[in-house]
Amino acid sequence: MRTAPRIPRWLRRLLEAIRPSTIERDIEREIRFHLQARVDDLREEGLDDVEAGRRARLQFGNPRVQIERTRDVDVWRLADGLRRHVRDALRAIRRSPGFAATVVLTLGVAIGVNTALFSAVDTVLLQELPFPEPDRLVRVLQVQDTTTPIAPVRLEDWRRSNRTLAALTGYYGEDVSDTTGPIPDRVRRAVVSPQFFEVWRVAPAIGRVFRDAEHRGAATAVIVSDRYWRTRLGGDPSALSRSIRIDGRSMTVIGVMPGSFLFPDRSVDLWSPYPADGDALEPRLDNRRLQTFTGIGRLQPGVAPAQAAADLGAVQAALERVYPDTDARLRADVVPLRETVIGTYRGSLVLVFAAVTMLLLIACTNVAALLLARTSRRQGEIALRASLGASRPTIAVQLFVETMALAAAGGALGVVVAVGATAVVRAFAPDLPRVGSIGVDGRVLAYTLMSVLFVALACGLLPAARALRGATHVLAGRSIVSTRQRAQWLLVGLQVALAMTLLAGAGLLIRSAAALARVDAGFDAARVLTFRVSGSWAEADDQARLLQRLNGAIETLAALPGVESVATAWSVPGTPRQYRIEFEIDGARAASESPVMAEWRSVSSGYFATLGIPVVAGELCQPSSTPSNDPAVLVNESFATRYARGRSTIGRTLSWESDTRTGRVVGVVADAREVGMDRDPAPTVYACDAAPTPFPWFLIRTAGDPAALAHAVRVSLAAGDPLRSVYDLAPLDARIDRSYAQTQVRTTLVTLFGVTALVLACLGVYGTVSYAVGQRRREIGLRLALGGRRRDVIGQLSMRGLAIVGVAAVVGLAGAVLSGRVLSGMLYGITATDPATLSAVLVVVLLTGALAALVPAIRATAASPLRALRDE
Repeated sequence: MRTAPRIPRWLRRLLEAIRPSTIERDIEREIRFHLQARVDDLREEGLDDVEAGRRARLQFGNPRVQIERTRDVDVWRLADGLRRHVRDALRAIRRSPGFAATVVLTLGVAIGVNTALFSAVDTVLLQELPFPEPDRLVRVLQVQDTTTPIAPVRLEDWRRSNRTLAALTGYYGEDVSDTTGPIPDRVRRAVVSPQFFEVWRVAPAIGRVFRDAEHRGAATAVIVSDRYWRTRLGGDPSALSRSIRIDGRSMTVIGVMPGSFLFPDRSVDLWSPYPADGDALEPRLDNRRLQTFTGIGRLQPGVAPAQAAADLGAVQAALERVYPDTDARLRADVVPLRETVIGTYRGSLVLVFAAVTMLLLIACTNVAALLLARTSRRQGEIALRASLGASRPTIAVQLFVETMALAAAGGALGVVVAVGATAVVRAFAPDLPRVGSIGVDGRVLAYTLMSVLFVALACGLLPAARALRGATHVLAGRSIVSTRQRAQWLLVGLQVALAMTLLAGAGLLIRSAAALARVDAGFDAARVLTFRVSGSWAEADDQARLLQRLNGAIETLAALPGVESVATAWSVPGTPRQYRIEFEIDGARAASESPVMAEWRSVSSGYFATLGIPVVAGELCQPSSTPSNDPAVLVNESFATRYARGRSTIGRTLSWESDTRTGRVVGVVADAREVGMDRDPAPTVYACDAAPTPFPWFLIRTAGDPAALAHAVRVSLAAGDPLRSVYDLAPLDARIDRSYAQTQVRTTLVTLFGVTALVLACLGVYGTVSYAVGQRRREIGLRLALGGRRRDVIGQLSMRGLAIVGVAAVVGLAGAVLSGRVLSGMLYGITATDPATLSAVLVVVLLTGALAALVPAIRATAASPLRALRDE
């Protein structure tokens, strides 16, 4: 049978002394004593027991009132005692300003950075989305081999037939040109289907929502964001009913959304209605192949996402029987909206917060070791207090109040550091969800307060217990100080182990980043300028006109001085953007054959020359002046190797999108990392189509610095089409780097925390060895004076520190291996147990720890033995 852990007697007495029930019990016992004494006096005067008791109670008054009065006096006494403890603590801290500054600075930085990261974790991961009943908001997905946008007609079918969603809406975003002012400017617009406001349950702060009639025919009404209202409409309350011009069309402002409305696409400034009765909602086959909407739904009360997914699955199964050509192998999925908003940030935030929390633990152990050393030097003072009558609880409270004062000062400094650190987080991670809400608020201050209490307990209890034991030893005639310092060495070992674990993680992330930087992209990203030109999905209805516009833009840009080649593309190469679909080679495949799955990219004919992707076999596609459903197609080497089945792919026919589009393979190009630098080249099909979207990416290879060409690009395109805006200009290599900014920030922060942890651990080793050596100064002087060799003395003095560092480093290495699961999904090119990285980190920790242990020993033996003896 297990027994409960034994509480130290000094701590038990301290708790009993300050427990309210104990105080009240003592007061009641004292009142009973005085009542009984008065009863005895009255009995001696000749009264019987009953009468004596009655008169005594009358003379004494209401016992409960007396208890309350006495307790108030006692509470004031406790408060006065606490005041004296605080005063004495501040005096003790003032006597050691250097020590106090070191502790406060260490705790302030650790608590501040930890608080700032908690603010980010709390805002992004812990707080609910700022919508009514946010747990009922879900993302509705269309899945057909991969997740794709939803056809408007299919979304309408799901909305009408489901039984688990209270409301279902969809939207798509597009970059349009705002020509209200003298200069066209790009603005992001979301085109929304009916029930948009029923799903979000957010009404405009000014104005009204869309009426049913405004979802019919051409959209002329628009609702603007609070940001657009303030910056472009001057925050004028009378801005309603004003007209703005979007893509040359006049639209009437009917509402302004509140500033607190956090639409998933934070760059959206305009919302306009989607025509619910338009041709796109007619159940034609071409309409069912549209991939337009992002679906957002609100669950019925008490319905789980899995239930809604099953319900929509049944609805889609019925649609598949009606529309087998377009809805085969297509399913609906439902996931909580909060999970999609958080996205890939959860792992990075948890990792960085765990790292900074580990740094806080190291700081606490470092401060605890400093307090232990300081307490050991104050054993004489503590023993004198005990000999003059101070109780053990009084001494413990005094020492704990000193620690609490240091922790409170560190917490106050931590709040200041946290304010600055949250600003740094917002600047370095602008893409974090709800990044603007990250800051120091009531919840964060409460967390800071709990951190201060934790620090006070973690740093104060052990030194207080050690001091009381030392006082007892002094009163018993024993030595004032102990030369064993087991507690200090334990804390030092803990610091080294935690620093080793943290530094190993940083080393793995650094090695992963280095491996990622060395990969062969398969294309040349240098001297390539990328940008977009505003457009509208409405232009896709006239493919011939759209192709003419984009070809004209390509010709205009190619004529600029310093331009070597120009291309358009559906997406930017090297950035994480996947679009994996199924293809068929030379007609339908046999049932026994595996499906042909590959990445799809729509590019213009100059794409491969612009990026320097070589042709391996066949030829490049030629420019086209007319749109076609059967464009020329190129495949990469991975596609040819995996799916050629022993035959050449050139001349074969590929079909996709349920055989609605076909193309003949005219060439094979080298592999390129289209879907991200951290992913191996996947089988890819390039459709030679200069007009993949109304606003494709433009890529220009320049002879010099691509940024220097930005102004010329704007001027030349504005001359040909003054109503369009050129936006998002950036060199391709910088854009690729920016797409991995999260990885870079994560690696930088963890590395910074790891190095800081190693420095704190080495300071702990240095301080503990210095203290141990200081306690043996007389012994060292005697040994050297009697002919002892300095080398032997140094070895013996530093042996304990070297042994602790070695054991702790091995323990930390084991911890790093066990915690490698957290990092495994964030690494590229190495494993979480990479021997070279872990060995290098182990060597660094051992060398720096050994140096921290040897320096105090060398300094102690360098002093004159006679001086050491004379000082003693």
